[in-house]
Amino acid sequence: MKHFKHLTKPYIVWSFILIVIPLLLIALYAFTTGGNSVKILDFTLKNFIKILDPTYISVFLKSVKLGLITTGICLLMGYPLAYFISRFKERTQDFLVLGVTIPMWINLLLRTYAWLNLLADNGIINNLLSMVGIGPITMMYTDFSVTLGMVCNFLPLMVIPIHTSLRKMDNSLIEAAYDLGANQLQTFGRIVLKLSMPGIINGIVMVFLMSISTFVIPKLLGGGQYLLIGNLIESQFISVGDWNFGSAISLLLAIIILISMRLMKKIDPQDD
Repeated sequence: MKHFKHLTKPYIVWSFILIVIPLLLIALYAFTTGGNSVKILDFTLKNFIKILDPTYISVFLKSVKLGLITTGICLLMGYPLAYFISRFKERTQDFLVLGVTIPMWINLLLRTYAWLNLLADNGIINNLLSMVGIGPITMMYTDFSVTLGMVCNFLPLMVIPIHTSLRKMDNSLIEAAYDLGANQLQTFGRIVLKLSMPGIINGIVMVFLMSISTFVIPKLLGGGQYLLIGNLIESQFISVGDWNFGSAISLLLAIIILISMRLMKKIDPQDD
């Protein structure tokens, strides 16, 4: 046990340096003024009051809207895919999961740039549509392009946890349900869906939080016309230089993330 504690010390130190200290700095900037040269004694709430401006409220609402849409689509696509994968033998499942995760090995920026070539007015998709007399269809710089980019990038985050829950499920419970007279729909609803709920919850949390905090996808596929929470934070730190307001938004986003995780944990039947 002592040896185990000794091994955890470097992890604790790095966690403190890379997580705790940055969070404390964000909190310090959020409640003070002075930009880069923060005035520690100048406590203020004006950075949070500024968030109540209708312009910034609309950014939060837009981010939540696209986040919910992205999460819903990922769930509708991800659950059937995860269930389909879980029906194969163990070795085949490993191969199929590898196929799902391979796109994540590629840098997010490169994956997003690929969609620029596909969705552009003179891109690959419109060229194919023109061959059958359709188009060109404007897809870039719309809700469609931003949502599509987020779904394709974050879908594996939904599939993997759901598949993990389905893979750990005891198939004898399904056989017992059939023996007791349950039909396929009843078996799925009362056993498969219920036992896979932890994976569903984890997938929803990960996809939603990634969707509302991303800034690369809206910036590229939205053509700069889409200002979501992630883009707003980036602009405050890099373009505007208002570190205090950017920190206030970041702290509020962290609170939203913690509340979302807490609510989803309450829904988790295994926590009862």
